[in-house]
Amino acid sequence: MTIDKADTAWVLISSAMVLLMTAPGLALFYGGMVRQKNALTTLLHSFVILCLVSVTWVLFGYSLAFGPDKGGIIGSLDWVGLRHVGTAPFPAYSKTIPHQAFMIFQMMFAVITPALITGAFAERKKFSTFLVFTLLWTTIVYDPLAHWVWGDGGWLHNLGALDFAGGTVVHLSSGASALVCALVVGRRKGFGKVPMPPHNLPMTVMGAGLLWFGWFGFNAGSALGANELAVTAFLSTNTAAGAAALAWMFGEWVMRGKPTILGTASGAVAGLVAITPACGFVGPMAAIAIGAVAGFLCFNACNLKMRLGYDDALDVVGVHGVGGTWGALATGLFASKAINPDGADGLFHGNPHQLLTQVFAILATIALASIATFVILKVLDVVMGLRVPEEDEVTGLDLTQHSEVAYSLGGSEAGEYVALSGGHGHGTSSTSASSARVVASTRR
Repeated sequence: MTIDKADTAWVLISSAMVLLMTAPGLALFYGGMVRQKNALTTLLHSFVILCLVSVTWVLFGYSLAFGPDKGGIIGSLDWVGLRHVGTAPFPAYSKTIPHQAFMIFQMMFAVITPALITGAFAERKKFSTFLVFTLLWTTIVYDPLAHWVWGDGGWLHNLGALDFAGGTVVHLSSGASALVCALVVGRRKGFGKVPMPPHNLPMTVMGAGLLWFGWFGFNAGSALGANELAVTAFLSTNTAAGAAALAWMFGEWVMRGKPTILGTASGAVAGLVAITPACGFVGPMAAIAIGAVAGFLCFNACNLKMRLGYDDALDVVGVHGVGGTWGALATGLFASKAINPDGADGLFHGNPHQLLTQVFAILATIALASIATFVILKVLDVVMGLRVPEEDEVTGLDLTQHSEVAYSLGGSEAGEYVALSGGHGHGTSSTSASSARVVASTRR
């Protein structure tokens, strides 16, 4: 085992690119889609998850996810605090990069996954409850699932389930959990009756572009080396994103009469989601098919939420849940050992068993994520409460949860609020609410 400098450099660069996906990528993508009064809170969700998981992953998360196997279910605590995780390669995961480089790369996946869920409960969840939820969810859902699929000895890994870069571990788990969050937390006040348009679509498009850029690290970086497989994953990633964006755009054009930038950007993200589990196992033609179907499916799935009545504020279920499910199934259809000898052939290459294995992995992921998320939310609802008071929700979470405003044109509104909250922008929740009411009355 010899450290390869090029492989190490690529994995470290890819780690930085995946970090960029969360903050600022996802933060801007989500932040632009909410109403102005909740913009900062939405940005903070992604940023603080980056901070929190960066610490917990080192303390115990990596050990639970990738540590020595315990019955195929979870890693042991032998690597707590990164004990025994040094700069020498760990052959079970890579023979050419330091063990710590692999750990850092996997950390960034653990960061973005709970950040994706925040789009489901945007604009109404208590910040303190959100923090505890993130800690519990990453420990109870993400860490075991990562071990199942990617860990040395994980039972889904041993079963032969294919997930090159996180279709089940990242997207399907977050999508399933997002649906539970939307149902348990409940609808935003006025949902379906009051218009709730995005407040800053240029911000959302910038976020989508950063996500697309960072996704090359997400997918091609999962080759864990500067090699031919990284090139394959890079190409399939870009191809699927373009195909999905076009499919969503033309679908919207046909059904609604006009294409939109929000739809086109969302389509690109849907394609990136769908290709993630398959990117290291398929060629460019399969990537076009996977992306195009993802754009069509996710567009229609996002339109269903109004008819079904659940309030998934930023379409996590429609994009990541549906896109992740399709991507995992598509891997079972299109995977080819001619592309990746370490993978498996899918149904279209003569191996129907792989499709059945993928279906089983999907069901196992949904079961773990949905049941555990439901229990976590119910416990937190009893202990802490899930939602902010109705008055605070109407005022906006930026003011009531954080004593801040996103935009201070001329400084008048911010100045009024700072004066009302004691001169420093910090006040009790009652002061925040009353201050917000005064600011609102000055606007009228």
